[in-house]
Amino acid sequence: MEITQLLPPEIGPWFAALLIASSFLTSALTAAMGLGGGVALLAIMGLGMPAASMLPVHGIVQLGSNLGRTVIQHRYVLWSCIGWFTLGSVAGVALGTPVALHIPDGIAKMALALFILWSVFHRRQQAKPASRAFLVLGGALTSLGSMVVGATGPLVAGLLSAQGLIKQRLIATHATCMVMQHGLKIIAFGLAGFAYAGWLPMLAAMIASGVLGTWLGSSLLENMPEQRFRLIFRVTMLLLCVQLFWQGLLGLRA
Repeated sequence: MEITQLLPPEIGPWFAALLIASSFLTSALTAAMGLGGGVALLAIMGLGMPAASMLPVHGIVQLGSNLGRTVIQHRYVLWSCIGWFTLGSVAGVALGTPVALHIPDGIAKMALALFILWSVFHRRQQAKPASRAFLVLGGALTSLGSMVVGATGPLVAGLLSAQGLIKQRLIATHATCMVMQHGLKIIAFGLAGFAYAGWLPMLAAMIASGVLGTWLGSSLLENMPEQRFRLIFRVTMLLLCVQLFWQGLLGLRA
């Protein structure tokens, strides 16, 4: 059996290899810094995949990555936050599904590029305590956004930081919230008709490489000075977003 027979028609062998390697590297990034890997992976996926396939596939890969962190750090999860966040997420996914299905590919990629730039470069405000209603509203808004731009992990992290969560409790609770959000998104795209079956071999390979990245990549990244790493990360994300925005413009002109 040729390798191309295991791949979905949307991508070729070289881009498939890039996605598998990117899953490893971005999972290592998330393991080392708590977040950022989902945004980076989505930016790379956007360079060679249509938005209609990109968001459902990204959701499954991120579900696997976050589920691994949830299992490893389950004792730190603040389950009271999970319940209220999930309640809002159900409403957000329901509202966001028709938007995601009808938004033009070019506009979706341009919106994704702008969102990634904002999430990477904006200044985060000092955390302030918030209420359960804030968690429900935050779950709804970030889930709605996740249906359109895909990676809202930085927004969810800010939402939980506003609850006063720090270190292991923040990382573990954030991972569990993302499991719930991505799980709901996967169900919504499946009900809307996305054919996951054709992507199963690729998804298995990306999830497996992501697990390896989580376990093996952290030690490699920890040896790099944080200031240098952040500079390299931001420059790389800027270049990816420029390319992604340009693709969106070309798609609108076509």
